[in-house]
Amino acid sequence: MSLFYGTAVALVTPTIGSEINYDETDKLVERVTKGGADALVALGSTGEAATLDDIQKENFVSYIRKKTDMPLIVGVSSNNPDTVIKNCDMAMRIGADGALIATPFYNKCTQEGAYEFFEYIANKISLPFIVYNVPARTGFNLLPTTTARICRIKGADGIKEASGSLAQIQKCLALGLNVYSGDDALTAETCMYGGNGVISVAANVAPKQMSQITSLCRQGKTNEAAKIQFDLLPLIETLFSEVNPIPVRAALKLVGIDCGKPRLPMTEATAATIEKLKIQLKELNIT
Repeated sequence: MSLFYGTAVALVTPTIGSEINYDETDKLVERVTKGGADALVALGSTGEAATLDDIQKENFVSYIRKKTDMPLIVGVSSNNPDTVIKNCDMAMRIGADGALIATPFYNKCTQEGAYEFFEYIANKISLPFIVYNVPARTGFNLLPTTTARICRIKGADGIKEASGSLAQIQKCLALGLNVYSGDDALTAETCMYGGNGVISVAANVAPKQMSQITSLCRQGKTNEAAKIQFDLLPLIETLFSEVNPIPVRAALKLVGIDCGKPRLPMTEATAATIEKLKIQLKELNIT
């Protein structure tokens, strides 16, 4: 049993000044729902959760929960496992279906330390969770063998694998794990090898196309899925040409959803990035 199959949107958190913009949140949820998304992930890296306070976090995910009944997974990451547990309690209280928990960051750990971190948390929560491996942000790479140990713990659903390594994804799949790609550019490959789907940044802007990739893979239509992914690659590259979510916020503004300025320390997209996005969105007929 998995929390979802297909395409989950790693939601941007629309803001106006220092506050959450719920009018634009409505537009974003409507856009990705109509585009065929299979699940939503709130308060992850793309949602800039690290710069939101606890009240904003709870209010945002509560609002989304009331807007849709599709699977909702809430980012609850922290270096402090007791804070993760507290955040999981909040996610359960608002009716989330699962949690996304990144490996510890900054105060880096060993593989054994990562295992004990997740074991400690799992023993104190009842919410299913996805392990999140994102070495570019944490400075720590969770090895497939350690992931497999963690995924034997009660409540562990699988891994969002964002190492950027297809070989590492394959190793996780070979160990029988539920794998969700954390890299848009590896969506088709992950699904072709038997992965569950993707937690996608690009799906904020191109939900139809990203959903088509995972759906076609599940139907065995891998050539068609690959063609869509190939067409999307220039846009995907631009969405990660500056630190996520800087470009995706700019892209959403171009399609009519003004998510506001990124929260400090992030800055707005450069003029060059915006110009690339304009051209690529037009070429893909994304409005």
